[in-house]
Amino acid sequence: MSILPDRFDYRPRVVDSEVARRLRLLPTVLIEGPRGCGKTTTARRLANRELLLDLDANARSHAAHGTLPLDRGPFPLLIDEWQLAPQVWNRVRRAGDALQSSGRYLLTGSANPTDDITRHSGAGRVARVRMRPMSLYESGASTGAVSVASLLDGGVCSAWPEGDGRTDAELRYVIEALCRGGWPACRAMSVGEAQEFLRLYLDETCRVDVPRVNGVRHDPAAVRRTIVSLARHSAASPSGSTLASDIGGGKPIAHETLAGYLDALERIFVAEDQPAWSPHLASRSRLRKASKRHLADPALAVAALGAGPQRLFDDREMLGHLFESMVVRDLRVYAQAGGAEVFHFLDSNRLEADAIVQRTDGSWLAVEVKLGEATSVDGAAEALLRLRERVDTRRMGEPAKLLVVTATGYAHERSDSVAVAPLTLLGP
Repeated sequence: MSILPDRFDYRPRVVDSEVARRLRLLPTVLIEGPRGCGKTTTARRLANRELLLDLDANARSHAAHGTLPLDRGPFPLLIDEWQLAPQVWNRVRRAGDALQSSGRYLLTGSANPTDDITRHSGAGRVARVRMRPMSLYESGASTGAVSVASLLDGGVCSAWPEGDGRTDAELRYVIEALCRGGWPACRAMSVGEAQEFLRLYLDETCRVDVPRVNGVRHDPAAVRRTIVSLARHSAASPSGSTLASDIGGGKPIAHETLAGYLDALERIFVAEDQPAWSPHLASRSRLRKASKRHLADPALAVAALGAGPQRLFDDREMLGHLFESMVVRDLRVYAQAGGAEVFHFLDSNRLEADAIVQRTDGSWLAVEVKLGEATSVDGAAEALLRLRERVDTRRMGEPAKLLVVTATGYAHERSDSVAVAPLTLLGP
């Protein structure tokens, strides 16, 4: 166990304020997210002691046997990668009850243990905070001049990029940001180095992380094919049979095997589905309930597919899917900061919205994602206006904003009231 130094070299994250706020409310805050996304670094800024269970075998042994000194300060105490000693959960919960004060423990975890559902509830004791790879705003690739929170309040969408905003060079800048991804370790790397890092990350995920999370032996090559299939279907809603056939090649894998792989990838936060929105409709259209598939960061999809900046620049269809996945990643980061969630919309008439951002107070905005060509933006705006007509706004309320997110360009409001903004200007 170590006492932490006073200062860290740290790049601020959007979840910082959420973690600090919840630590003031409850005894324990659990920060969850994929391995390497920055959970430990964020938690160390608020902690006064730390136990790094992945690095300290002695601490791990004490955690397993219930001999950790949990009732002694200074607090907060950081217990990193707590899932390596799942017994910690109930002991921290009880210790928090005994101390009867907030801000005692910070747990970080890059996996949900197999017996998580049987563990005593943390309700009223533990606050869970989801952390994701860095958004463009957090990594410095977006100015954040257009606030998602402000758009949900009905604010005006208007901002200019530093350059022209529409050149091939600026599109290549976005593509490189997509390929580099949101892992803090990759910020100072070239795109090629970042992609090599992520291929190694995927190797370790397939070989170690997936078997560890559910205690079942898996074929690493089959797990890798599952990730490749999810990457190929980024921002889409493939059926289970489509994925099973894709993964198995000539012979589809068993449904139970596929379910096990997908469950494991979700529990280590490498995959995160985007659920369907369920509004009240003013028409007789039926809602489609299938979730959209995403990896935690589209750079993982690029690595899994063996793509790269030039291939994406040349293949606009593939780029479009992965860019949409990057937009969803960033919207999730920004939405969470304002107590909102990110859904998608699709009805039986094939009317869709790539993202719906909805706050707990019911306010919502609808988003279509396009690379930026004028004709595609026009089509996206028309689809958003049809969506507004389809939703029963007497029960759901009018959308706070209809927004087309592009890869390049500038932020503005069209004459039809639809807003347009490049991802490189969006922020919380």
